[in-house]
Amino acid sequence: MDDPGARRREIRDGVRKLAAGGYLEGAERQGVTSDLTIDESLILHSIGWEPVELVCGASTYAVPPTLWNWGSGEITSASQAYQWAVRDAGQKLRAECLGVLGHGVVGVHFDVEFERHFVNAVLVGTAVSPVGDHHAPGVPFVSDLSGRDFALLHQAGWDPVGLAAGASFVYAPRRSARDAVRQTAQNVELTNYTEALYSARESAMERMQQTASQLGAHGVVGVSVSEGPMEFAAHAVRFAAWGTAVRRSERQPVLAPPVMVLDLDDERLAFDPTSLRAAR
Repeated sequence: MDDPGARRREIRDGVRKLAAGGYLEGAERQGVTSDLTIDESLILHSIGWEPVELVCGASTYAVPPTLWNWGSGEITSASQAYQWAVRDAGQKLRAECLGVLGHGVVGVHFDVEFERHFVNAVLVGTAVSPVGDHHAPGVPFVSDLSGRDFALLHQAGWDPVGLAAGASFVYAPRRSARDAVRQTAQNVELTNYTEALYSARESAMERMQQTASQLGAHGVVGVSVSEGPMEFAAHAVRFAAWGTAVRRSERQPVLAPPVMVLDLDDERLAFDPTSLRAAR
């Protein structure tokens, strides 16, 4: 069971640091806009950080519609459009973070829309900085970690360095006429789609890891994936992966003991009491 006192102490520490400076001092400078929850804001204060401002980065790249005709191998232009849109959106997000003197962005919502003619990447998150530090940093980090996960990693001696993402679009090869006829009335694996998905996955994961390596990271955490065919191109498959690249710091780690947490926010299941009657 979760230690009932641990969370109270965590919140109390955040409130104490908040009262000592934090928002009270910052309120004289400007209002704070954040999409973090109250718990996340207080937990950030408990480790000496605070939210600064809501920031956004967006980028749209055109995709030639003729790409989606039948073909073989990877759809290179589509894969590049995805990579470039995410890269440019991340750069604009960092620029906005620097503009409000943030040291990094947490809780980034990673939203990439792919259509026949374009790919649109939108990244929205909350810029954060150490409490009372109003100096512009070197290169701010970007992370889709929640405020709580960022605090846990920070205490454990790890730092986020940026978002790592990779994507690949691959044609599913045509089946021969003979295979198409033979498989019409059979429950069999469509190996052309399976092989295309595995090929796309391998390329996407490799690109995500390359991005993390370029950032000087030691790994990627919180990885999310999106895969499958597309409505406008049923004969092609996509695979995209993204997560937060992290690196070990020189701080002395403070490892919190694991605890079991029982979520009490689940919706109640409604049932018909008459269904409990015994059958006659």
